[in-house]
Amino acid sequence: MRGYTNSSEIRTYAAFVLILLPTAALCYKEHLALGAINSLALMIILFAMLSGSIVEVPLFTTRSKKPEQLFRYAPILEDIYSVPVVKELGIGKERVFKTTITANLGGAIIPALATIYLLLTQPNNTALEIMLIVVVAVSLLSEMLGGIGLLVPDYIGLIAIPFSLIVSPENAASVIFIAGVGGILTGNIISVLTFNKEKTGSAFISIGGAGSFKAIYLTTIVASLISYFIH
Repeated sequence: MRGYTNSSEIRTYAAFVLILLPTAALCYKEHLALGAINSLALMIILFAMLSGSIVEVPLFTTRSKKPEQLFRYAPILEDIYSVPVVKELGIGKERVFKTTITANLGGAIIPALATIYLLLTQPNNTALEIMLIVVVAVSLLSEMLGGIGLLVPDYIGLIAIPFSLIVSPENAASVIFIAGVGGILTGNIISVLTFNKEKTGSAFISIGGAGSFKAIYLTTIVASLISYFIH
């Protein structure tokens, strides 16, 4: 975690908790599942993702530019995105960030392991094909914002829903999860590895964390609830 939470972020997490409680109750009654992931495992994953979202696992470091306008707008960005931009401006040199690339435990590592498990236990080419659509959407609609990192629209994973219901309605829940979450994470990784470091940068860039966790968790919740109607 980057060490800063404002009232907006608290409200968002409170909303996730309010959604999670009845979802957990449905899991307890064994009404929800994602393919080979049964109700109990799904409930553990949902709680682990939310609690693990405060943990960042460092992967590697690089250098990226500190945009000049960032010094002026840092307090505003900090308030909007719940990231300690002002404090992080001191990381690195005068005009260059020492950038740490991290993987968020709840938003990247746990859902990635769940996605891999589903693909290994129930190989699904349809899910991979829809995932490519989500990857393209993430590449087109995401933005690398100076001082913040990679921003992904919160709704981006929901693109997988209509495609999954059309081509694989009997496995729609697991396909939505694989395609939506897998697509967001793959798009995140591609964007992080290819962004122009000479144009903009940030002290920390998180895969599955700030800027994309909401999209990943929302997709997971929606996929889980859809399983209620086809379980």
